[in-house]
Amino acid sequence: MRRDQLEHGIRAATDIIQEDSIIIIGSQSVLGSVDDDVLPPRALWSMEIDVLPLDDPTETKADAVDGAIGEGSVFHETHGFYVQGVGQRTATLPNGWRDRLIAVSNANTGGRTGRCLEPHDLVHLPAR
Repeated sequence: MRRDQLEHGIRAATDIIQEDSIIIIGSQSVLGSVDDDVLPPRALWSMEIDVLPLDDPTETKADAVDGAIGEGSVFHETHGFYVQGVGQRTATLPNGWRDRLIAVSNANTGGRTGRCLEPHDLVHLPAR
């Protein structure tokens, strides 16, 4: 996954749910704060973007994303990556993570925003 693919995924997912913003969780959220040309090659292997709609208590927006551009979709076959809609219970994140989200918004996202996890929140380790 490259940064331009992340941006394309943001644009596609926000088009589907008719929202201006979405949260990116999972490994590819690192592309919001680290350029893909400085990441180790293994960090770019994933072909999946996990997106969390901002207001989706019944997860119908997440399901819509999955159905349209999820794994095995025409989008996936065409672009070589897919976007998976996820729900609020998908990840356990540290307190304050929403305050540290990193915005990705530019011409490639259609002016919409993907809010990516800050890298320290992405690899949050639970207390022992």
